[in-house]
Amino acid sequence: MSHHLDSPIARQDIRLDITDLYLFRGESGTVLIINVCHSMGGDIPAPGFHPEGMYELKIDLDGDAIEDLTYRFTFTDRTPDERQDFTLLRTSGAQASDPFADGTRLLAGTTGQETTGATGIRVWAGRAGDPFWIEPDVLHAIGHAVQDGTALDLSGWRREQATNLFAGHSVYSLVLEVPDTELTSRRDDGRIGVWAVASLGTDAGGWRSINRVGLPMIHPLFTQFDERLGDDLNAGQPRDDYATYGPSVAAKLAAVIAAHGTATDPQTHGAVIAARLFPNILPYTVGTPAAFSFAGFNGRSLIDNAPDVMFSLVTNTPVSLGIGKESVTTPPTTTFPYVPVLR
Repeated sequence: MSHHLDSPIARQDIRLDITDLYLFRGESGTVLIINVCHSMGGDIPAPGFHPEGMYELKIDLDGDAIEDLTYRFTFTDRTPDERQDFTLLRTSGAQASDPFADGTRLLAGTTGQETTGATGIRVWAGRAGDPFWIEPDVLHAIGHAVQDGTALDLSGWRREQATNLFAGHSVYSLVLEVPDTELTSRRDDGRIGVWAVASLGTDAGGWRSINRVGLPMIHPLFTQFDERLGDDLNAGQPRDDYATYGPSVAAKLAAVIAAHGTATDPQTHGAVIAARLFPNILPYTVGTPAAFSFAGFNGRSLIDNAPDVMFSLVTNTPVSLGIGKESVTTPPTTTFPYVPVLR
């Protein structure tokens, strides 16, 4: 699982559980996708998007781990014909981090239909096949190795018997494509940073962060056997991530790398990797082909093998699930809305 059912609080309402974040070049602009409400979470009375929730895509343009732009979606209750209306707002500058800021209304639409705004922005929201894949035995083994500081133990696993735990499962996708000109970087290297937050309105009139996602596989690596950490990682702000989690994660990585014997200085190597993982933000150079790969992190396409990349990175050892994009039941497409739409 990338972030599927990743913490106790996220499992309380799977409509607010962000399973994955994708970021790549689309047909006409930059595509940002979040998936929620995974079918593995079980049947619920009204699947889809939470009518009292808020789904935000946050963009850092200058590299300070603070959002400069926020695209905010809110949804109405589900109708008898299984549709929901939604509204998309954009906030910028100091307002980008203010959940109460009115912002600019970009468009309104209905799930299951493509909606286009005046600036060329377009949105699709609805039920889709899960494009992510994971091998459950390797997943659990990597969780134990990182938690216990031991070498990865796959002695009882056979690669030829590898299976995709999520084959045939569905999610609710929120697909946003924006013109590249809306995401102009202020950094010398031209990169932006993206993360997603799902929040729930509180009785006191505020907002509570239920799920926060940037890089893939962070929760499976560090919280499978530490549920309190899972909740903690879903709260807070990216700018505080390294100070809060960097030292403890570096120590965990040093231990698992030492157990594999793949670095002469595991402590330094662990610290270097921790600095790549936090703040938990997905980097991307707008207008370029996305690739979350061994060569580096540059967005994330719908066919990138994030588990192999991240599992190998944190162990400093080649790790393969034995499966890839071919294990997905319904593959993604190269045309909008890119996700495998389910009717």
